[in-house]
Amino acid sequence: MKNILITGGAGFIGSHVVRLFLETYKDTRIINLDALTYAGNLENLRDIEDHPNYTFVHQDITDLNSLRKIFKEYEISHVVHLAAESHVDRSIEEPLAFVETNVIGTVNLLQATKEYWGDNFEDKLFYHVSTDEVYGSLNETGFFYEDTAYDPRSPYSASKASSDHFVRAYYHTYGLPIVISNCSNNYGPNHFPEKLIPLMINNILHKKPLPVYGEGLNVRDWLFVKDHARAISTIFSKGKLGETYNIGGHNEWTNIDLVKLLCRLVDQKMGNPGGQSEELITFVKDRAGHDLRYAIDASKLKDELGWVPSLQFEEGLSQTIDWFLSNKEWLEHVTSGEYQKYYAKMYNKS
Repeated sequence: MKNILITGGAGFIGSHVVRLFLETYKDTRIINLDALTYAGNLENLRDIEDHPNYTFVHQDITDLNSLRKIFKEYEISHVVHLAAESHVDRSIEEPLAFVETNVIGTVNLLQATKEYWGDNFEDKLFYHVSTDEVYGSLNETGFFYEDTAYDPRSPYSASKASSDHFVRAYYHTYGLPIVISNCSNNYGPNHFPEKLIPLMINNILHKKPLPVYGEGLNVRDWLFVKDHARAISTIFSKGKLGETYNIGGHNEWTNIDLVKLLCRLVDQKMGNPGGQSEELITFVKDRAGHDLRYAIDASKLKDELGWVPSLQFEEGLSQTIDWFLSNKEWLEHVTSGEYQKYYAKMYNKS
């Protein structure tokens, strides 16, 4: 049996990966390691928390000695590393926290992996999940490729770029079997409402202003989170060691066009008068160092491993809005901090 350590498995993307891996890999045990900071939410995994092949471990990747014990206790054979601080705005305010988790935490995980596996790399894998933001910013044309030079512009993207370099260093220096993927912006169910799409949905529901940076002309490529989880599973099972794979949704939207589309869809679903929510759009001072455009070329993943997105953007966005409208209690728990009490309830800890 494979013992797969998934870090950050209580987070937005991680929870979808944990669920998919339990469904897909029947002969594996999933050990979900999460520090349960503000974005880690065990309510995301209520449906599988009693699964016989699932174990949750409350731990922080910045604690190297605890990682060493976890590798030994659970005989870890594979790692899928998603745990990270990921919000650019937070990184501008608290850059050192991003260095601690994204850089030091990743190196700790690499070191614990190297020490436990020794020279035995047979049927082993360290899979590092990263972001397209490490590549910097594009103008109106062009795409990010796997060999695009790194040019991070924020403390967040710089910390992820550093972690990517350390993962490759452990591959080239020690032979550690690794793969890396760099994804575009994710959206979907369970998304913490500090990010653009869930923030706008939540604010529309509460008739609060919809803050849009600058003139809203920054462009992002949007990837449905369940498609991202499928891509991770594909790379995990078929990816070539030492390789990098870009994962994109083939969905470029300016922020302002996306927000207007969200307004129209939410108004339709809630029976609001047309244009009601658009009146809430408020332009605010642009983010410092705001990258103009991200765009992923995911042809390598398609051509070599056969992965393509399953949904058109408006279909995925409609499903996402439906989920938030049907899970208002989850949204209330997250925005109020009540969700953090779930861990204490389930595990009898304060």
